[in-house]
Amino acid sequence: MPSHPANTRTTIIPCLRYRDAPAAIEWLCKTFGFEKHLVVPNEDGTIAHAQLRFGGGMIMLGSVVESEFGRLMKQPDEIGGAETQSAYVVVPDVDIVYAAAKKAGAEIVIGIRDEDYGGRGFSCRDPEGHLWNIGSYDPWE
Repeated sequence: MPSHPANTRTTIIPCLRYRDAPAAIEWLCKTFGFEKHLVVPNEDGTIAHAQLRFGGGMIMLGSVVESEFGRLMKQPDEIGGAETQSAYVVVPDVDIVYAAAKKAGAEIVIGIRDEDYGGRGFSCRDPEGHLWNIGSYDPWE
């Protein structure tokens, strides 16, 4: 059995691609409260690699490019708006993030509600159609 890294904050990091990665970075920071940890721009203004922090978690993202990895991924609008995975972001006040998401133009796909398993949450799409689940349920507690 492989060993797990012992000195990291998180060992699973979602990776996303955006056509307009600089705009996505700003939107995610302003709307959900992510913080820029590392942003590596290309000379043409696209993003080679970015890391955005949120509490003890992180996402990585970059611009859509034709590459070995890029050929493995599709954008939501290329597959009828579907997703095969999505991120869940634990927040202390869902109502504040819900209001910010609506104000920022997020498409709310599941309205805010109390969940049977605990917590409160909602699901939305960002400007490029990626699905985000936001909630107060913390599976670690």
